[in-house]
Amino acid sequence: MFPDKDTALRELELAGKMNPGPWTEHSRHAAEAAEYIAAACGDLNCEKAFVCGLLHDIGRRAGVSAVRHIVDGYDYCLSKGWDEVARVCLTHSFPVKDIRADIGKKDIGREQYDFVDRYLKSIEYDDYDKLIILCDALADARGFCILEKRFVDTARRYGVFPFSVDRWNKTYAYKEYFEEKAGTSLYRLLPRIEACIYDEK
Repeated sequence: MFPDKDTALRELELAGKMNPGPWTEHSRHAAEAAEYIAAACGDLNCEKAFVCGLLHDIGRRAGVSAVRHIVDGYDYCLSKGWDEVARVCLTHSFPVKDIRADIGKKDIGREQYDFVDRYLKSIEYDDYDKLIILCDALADARGFCILEKRFVDTARRYGVFPFSVDRWNKTYAYKEYFEEKAGTSLYRLLPRIEACIYDEK
């Protein structure tokens, strides 16, 4: 289950008041990217893609956090009965399906860590998991962003890890997967994505 678009938009607006920051605009742009790509592919639910993109970071409603936001988002969405959104709240941070291959501070308890570890090992990513992982990287607070710039920006802020290139390669693989389904470069689908090259709004 997942909420309709209007409900999801209200949830993000409320969450932004609880914890203001650029993450809400990033979420809006990720949702738009997911909707554009889903529409081009033709075999995905565009509303589900938008809603999952919009709420993938909803755990940030609880405050500033790193890995904890994925658990907070998962728990919150499950409490609302939105199991399909809860899933992407958990999976979107892991292009490489392994909790050890994450760049965020592990600000969660042992029980939560073990839960995420088991969860990731128990599933195979579906198209919505892959799409939101990809769109998380295609969107920033200003708009759409090419992967190359997003990866460098993230590396400048958080550093480079032994698994960084593996994460990049997985994200590129998801891009290529959806490009094959859509029959075109995803960069052609996202309006004004070239503005990120020049730091234009």
